[in-house]
Amino acid sequence: MDKPTTEDVLRKYGSKIENEIKGFDGSNTSGYSQSYQQFRASLTPQYSSYEKWCRAFGNLLKINASKKDAAKIQKSIDIAHLNVTVSEVLVFALMLFLFALFGGLLISVGGWLLFLGGDPNKLPLLMFFLVVLFSIFLFYYLYNLPERLATKWRLKASSQMVPAILYMVIYMKHTSNFEKAVSFASQHLDEPLALDFKKIFWDVEVGRFSSVKDSVDYYLENWRDYSLEFIEAFHLIESSLYEPSESRRIAFLEKSLQVILDGVYDKMLKYTHNVKAPLTNLYMLGIVLPTLSLAILPLASTMLQGAIKWYHVLVLFNLIIPFFVLYMTGNIIIGRPGGYGDSSLLEKNPLYAKYRDNKPFLIAGLIALPFFILGILPLLWAYTPLPSWLGMAQDYTWKQIGLSFMGNAGIFGITHTDAGVIGPLGIVSLLLSLFLPLSVALMFVFAYKIKTKDLIKEREKYKEVENEFTSSLFQLGNRLGDGMPAEIAFAKVSESTRGTATEGFFRIVNENIQQLGMSVENALFNPRRGAVIFYPSHLVAISMKILIESSKKGLQVAARSLMSISDYVKNIRKIDERLNDLLADIISDMKSNMTFLAPLLSGIIVGLSSMITAILTNLSSALGKTDVSAAGIGGGLGVGSFMKIFDVTQMIPPYWVQVAIGFYIIEIVFILTSTLVTIKSGKDDLETTAETAANLLSSIGLYIIVALFAIIGLSLLGSVVLAGF
Repeated sequence: MDKPTTEDVLRKYGSKIENEIKGFDGSNTSGYSQSYQQFRASLTPQYSSYEKWCRAFGNLLKINASKKDAAKIQKSIDIAHLNVTVSEVLVFALMLFLFALFGGLLISVGGWLLFLGGDPNKLPLLMFFLVVLFSIFLFYYLYNLPERLATKWRLKASSQMVPAILYMVIYMKHTSNFEKAVSFASQHLDEPLALDFKKIFWDVEVGRFSSVKDSVDYYLENWRDYSLEFIEAFHLIESSLYEPSESRRIAFLEKSLQVILDGVYDKMLKYTHNVKAPLTNLYMLGIVLPTLSLAILPLASTMLQGAIKWYHVLVLFNLIIPFFVLYMTGNIIIGRPGGYGDSSLLEKNPLYAKYRDNKPFLIAGLIALPFFILGILPLLWAYTPLPSWLGMAQDYTWKQIGLSFMGNAGIFGITHTDAGVIGPLGIVSLLLSLFLPLSVALMFVFAYKIKTKDLIKEREKYKEVENEFTSSLFQLGNRLGDGMPAEIAFAKVSESTRGTATEGFFRIVNENIQQLGMSVENALFNPRRGAVIFYPSHLVAISMKILIESSKKGLQVAARSLMSISDYVKNIRKIDERLNDLLADIISDMKSNMTFLAPLLSGIIVGLSSMITAILTNLSSALGKTDVSAAGIGGGLGVGSFMKIFDVTQMIPPYWVQVAIGFYIIEIVFILTSTLVTIKSGKDDLETTAETAANLLSSIGLYIIVALFAIIGLSLLGSVVLAGF
C-alpha cells in the first residue's frame, strides 16, 4: 500500500476543516468558549442572571471606556470570572439609569396630573429629587457591581489561601511536582478558589499559556494588591523545585507555609488598629447623629409650617441614610486583608436545602401578621370606615374614658380639618405603632432561627470534633512513623480515643477494616459505610485524603504528612486566638453600640417626641382651639401668636417618627451585623444569618421596652406639668 502524500491528506480532511471553520460563531466577544462557559456556570451560577442582563443590553450599542476605567473594570471581571465585557457593563448601567430616570419622572408627572389636578403649588419636587437621586445611585451601583462581585469573590477565596498552600506543601513533600501539587489543591479546595486553580489549567489547555508556571504567575498578579504573602508563598514552593538538597527543598516548603501564616497575622494586626476609627465614625455618623436629629423633628416641622412631612422622614431615615451607612461599611470591608476566615463551605452541608428554603418566612410571616395589624390599627381607624362598621367613634378623649388627668386630647389623636385628616397624634396610636417594627423584626428572627438552628448545631459539633482531631492525627502519625501498618494504627488510635469526640470516627474505620475486610481507603470513603460520610468535616476529609495519597509513597511519608497537618492546625488556632483577642474590643464595642446604646437612645427619643406632641396638643385643647392656626382666639394675642408658631396640625405625628426609628434600627442591625461578621470571619453567610437573628431580637426587644416606658413615663410627666394650666 502506497504511503499517503501531503496532498492526499489535505484532500481528505480539507473539506471537513473548511466546514468547521465556516460553522464557527464569532459573535462571542467575551473570549470564552462554550465549553468553558458551561464549566464556569456549573460552579458559579449565582452570577448568571447579571451576565444575562448585561449581554442583553450590551447588544443594543457599544460604549468605549477610558483606558484607566476599562482596565479597572476588566480586572474585576477577571477576578469574579464574569462572562461579560466592559462595554456590556457600561451599557447595562447606562440603560437602567435612563429607564429609571425617565420612567420615574413620567410616573411622578402622571400622578401629579391625575391625583393633584396639575396644581403648580403641589408639584412633587421631592419625588423628582428622589427619582434623580435613585437613578444616579443605580448607575453608580451597576457601574461598580463588577468590583463588588470581585470583592465578594476575593473575600470568600482569601479564607482558603492558607489551606491552598498547605495542600501544595504536603503534596510536594512526597512528590516534587508543581503541576500535580496545584492540581491536588484544586481538587480538594472549596469554591471559589478551586475554580481559580482549575482556570489555571484551563488557560494552559486552550493555549493561552505554554506552561502551568506561566499561568500561575499571571493568576497571582490578581492578588498583588491584596495578598503579597500568598504570592511569596507560591514562589517559595516553585523555588523548592530547583533545590538539589532534599533538606533544603523541605525547608523551602515549610518556609512558604510559615510566610503566609505570618503575613496573614501581620496584616490582620494592622487592620485591627486601622479599623477602630472608621467604625467609631460609622457609629457616630450613622446611628447617633441621625437618631438625635429625630428628637427635634416634631418641633421643627411645626416651626417650618409643615414643610417637613412624615414621608420625608421615612425616605431620609429608611432609604438615604442606610445607603450612606452601607457605603461606609463597604469601604471598611474592602480594606480587610485576605487569607483569614472560615473556609467551610455552606453549600456542601447536607442541611443546606433547609437553609435555602423560604418556607420559614411563610411561617414567620403568619406569626408576625397579628402584630403588624395592631401596628396599622391607628391608620385603619383614621383613613377607613372601620370605626363606623364597628359602631364606634373615630376617637375618644382621655376624659371620656375616665383618665381626665391626661388632658382633653384624643387617645388616637385623629382630627378632621379642611386640609384632611390630621394625625394620628395620640399616645395610644404611638404605643400601637411599636408593633410595626416588632412584627418585621419577629418575622426575620423566627425565619432565620428556623433556617440556621440545625446548621449551627452541626457546625458546633464538627468544630468540637476538629478540636480533638488534631491530637488524634498526631497519634496516628506517630504510629505510622513507628512502621505500624495503617490498618493496625487505626485500631490503636481507636482504643486511645475512647471518651472523646473523635472516638466514633476511628471506631467506624476500625470496624470497617476488621469486620468488613475493607481497605483503608474504602473504610474511609466508601459511599455507604465510609467514616467520612458520618463526619462531614472539612479537616477530617482532607486529612484522610492526604493520608491515602501520601501512604502510596510509604509510611514515613504518610506520618510526616499527618504531623504537618497537626502542626498546621495548631498554628492556625494560635493565630485565630490572637486575632480574636485583637478583634474582641472592636467587635464587643460595636455590638454593644448596636444592641444596647442605639436602642436605648432611640427609645428615649421616641418618648421625648411623644411628650412634646402631648404638651402641644393639650395646650391647644386647653386654649379651646380646634384650629390653632386662628391666632388670638381664646387665649389672647400673645398666646395665640405663640400657638400659631407651634401649630399641632403641622406637626409630624410621633407615630411616623417611631416607625422611622424602628425600621432604621432593623436596617442598621442587618448592615452592622454583616460588617462585623465579615471583619471577624470573612464571608460567612450562615454566621451572618444566625447573628442577625440574635442581634435583632436583643436590639428590638430593648428598643420596644425602653420606648414603651419612655412614652408612658414622659407623657405622664407632661400631663402632670400641664395639670394646673
